[in-house]
Amino acid sequence: MPHVIAQFPPYLVSALRLDLLAKLALSVVLGGVIGIEREFSGKPAGLRTNILICLGSALLMDLSMNVGALVEGPRIGDPGRIAAQIVTGIGFLGAGTILQARGAVIGLTTAATIWVVAAIGMIVGAGQYLEASGSTVLVVLVLSGLQRVERRILARHRTVTATIRAQRGANWESIEREIRSSGVSIVSHKAFDHESDVTFEARLSGPARQFDVITARLLEHAQVLTVQFE
Repeated sequence: MPHVIAQFPPYLVSALRLDLLAKLALSVVLGGVIGIEREFSGKPAGLRTNILICLGSALLMDLSMNVGALVEGPRIGDPGRIAAQIVTGIGFLGAGTILQARGAVIGLTTAATIWVVAAIGMIVGAGQYLEASGSTVLVVLVLSGLQRVERRILARHRTVTATIRAQRGANWESIEREIRSSGVSIVSHKAFDHESDVTFEARLSGPARQFDVITARLLEHAQVLTVQFE
């Protein structure tokens, strides 16, 4: 891309900021590639969100590199101040995609994707086009290509300890039925009564992917408050 821009007259590049337009165009493409994968996966941060994050990061990074620069003479100010704020600001945006519902945490992958898309946009804004393109390929491979590996890992049999906090007087038999109906065996269990609730500690054995199913089912139970696995 730099060699294409170099073919234009210098005054035209400077006046129209063709270098910036090239950065923004590439950020739209790279952010869109990741956004399309997110759309196919049915994630909330999809095509437009990832494009805007990458585009905005590239624009601010270009501004950060050029702010305080004079036509002649030394640079005034710190060129990294705006870039540093991108990292901080994107953290707040990513945190907004992480949800906690009665003990279950979701959205961590989406938050991480937003963070890395912003980083790609910053690389584009810094003019490192090859590095940005390579990073995009790696991100897409991680998000889509590793799904098979993840499914195989989740299909493996494992034994965990579940801590289930429920309302006082909760019926263990109904909770046990929900667990066994998910294809997981109960090795042992204990109950600990407290003033305001009761805690069940159960040793469970079964396919790893079924523990997410158990979490969802138990959180729908009228008497269950939180579910944690160790």
